[in-house]
Amino acid sequence: MAIAGQLPAEHAIRRRVVPYGMDGRRVLVAMADATDIAAADEVSVAMGKPVARVGTTPQVFADMMRSAYGTTAAQMGERLGGGGESDDLVSNLEAIEADDLHRMAEQPSLINLVNLLILEAIRARASDVHVEPFEKKLSVKYRVDGMLVEQPSPPKQLQPAITSRIKIMSGMNIAERYAPQDGHISLRFEGRKIDIRVSTVPTLYGESVVMRILDKEAVTLDLETLGMRASDRDGMQKLIDLPHGMVLVTGPTGSGKTTTLYAALTKLYDPSLKIITIEDPVEYELAGINQIPVNPKRGLSFADGLRSILRQDPDVIMVGEIRDAETAEISVRAALTGHLLFSTLHTNNAISAASRLLDMGIEPFLLSSVLEGVLAQRLGRRVCKYCKAQVPVAEEVTHRLTPKERAMFAGNMCVRGRGCDKCGNQGMRGRLGFYELVLMTPSLRQSIARRENAMEMAKHTLPSFVTMRRDGIIKAAEGITTIEEVLRATQDADEGVNAE
Repeated sequence: MAIAGQLPAEHAIRRRVVPYGMDGRRVLVAMADATDIAAADEVSVAMGKPVARVGTTPQVFADMMRSAYGTTAAQMGERLGGGGESDDLVSNLEAIEADDLHRMAEQPSLINLVNLLILEAIRARASDVHVEPFEKKLSVKYRVDGMLVEQPSPPKQLQPAITSRIKIMSGMNIAERYAPQDGHISLRFEGRKIDIRVSTVPTLYGESVVMRILDKEAVTLDLETLGMRASDRDGMQKLIDLPHGMVLVTGPTGSGKTTTLYAALTKLYDPSLKIITIEDPVEYELAGINQIPVNPKRGLSFADGLRSILRQDPDVIMVGEIRDAETAEISVRAALTGHLLFSTLHTNNAISAASRLLDMGIEPFLLSSVLEGVLAQRLGRRVCKYCKAQVPVAEEVTHRLTPKERAMFAGNMCVRGRGCDKCGNQGMRGRLGFYELVLMTPSLRQSIARRENAMEMAKHTLPSFVTMRRDGIIKAAEGITTIEEVLRATQDADEGVNAE
């Protein structure tokens, strides 16, 4: 399809179109959405000819796109770099003037290369793009389903141009190469808005760039879709229905805490309620909810913002994270004075959240009366539904399971993805949460008031309490994930309390 070469790959991929032939003076254009007139107009302008729109099935279109624009960012980079190494450029990156960087970054082919690198990441469902400079190599990695996947590397000599192009797109100062910078890119992909947070830091061999892709439409703000079992959803609903009190979600960075809180707020939303959040940063915009971004440079910290929120007559408050004693104290006071407050905390498991707040200086009698529930979570990968198959439980994980856990796998069989085109031959596609939910009981409140340790507090949970690991094993036995994923994600979750 030589005609396809007249339309840049970046245009074709972004607009989901493939020119494939001529009908008189008109270009025949296969389209993923034949009703997209704006896309057809853009193709017509780019190619300088009138177009005829042709609809296709998703599979036929994917095959045509692959055939016409099999070009990857790496292949385009090889062409731009000439396939050779420029040792002089590699060793003298510091000597390049800012004006030269700007000229290099504004080359049309270089612009298409960076655009294609970002578009490929979005199509691969990546949450982050890492561009890492090393002595003889420029490494590009996509984080897909929580795991970094290395991509073919562009030539090293394109490093300053690629870095500068990303910095121009995100509104950074390209002349500043020795201090960390933060920026932001907004773009549209297949008709939806995508925000990208960009961070650069200086390293030994140039600037390391990380782009966090925030695709609101790709995030499901529904507790069931996130992987929460019915019993935990019922418990969360009880917490959401409370008129006041404190609800915490705990886990390490990247465990999906904010997404869970967004799902809870979405479920809670009602026009009769005033809901305000303070976040660092605001990751996704929620309809009907007032969201405040933390801005330390202008004196707006979590604690200062929370004080101001309390003067806004809120019904529900979400604090992005309780990081210090001051924020913890104001949060507890807010929950005591008739507000329903949601927040996050960094602890390994749910029961340790109370101990952490006590360590921050919260009075035990206050915490015991205000804390209503704690949800702890981790994220694991789902088995690809297109290639999953029954296999025997591997011997190397069998000894890590308790007898009760082994009994959950009928015939000693579990599931594993064999790898296919849909999952990039990983055998895994998408993610789900492993949860443990602690709801307050009278005896647990007394345990907190007595300032007992986490191990003692754990004895006062409800009989129906299920640990994160157990929740994951249940999902592995149901064929949703693998045993290895559960063990990997929850290996630190029982620290400080008795393991099941």
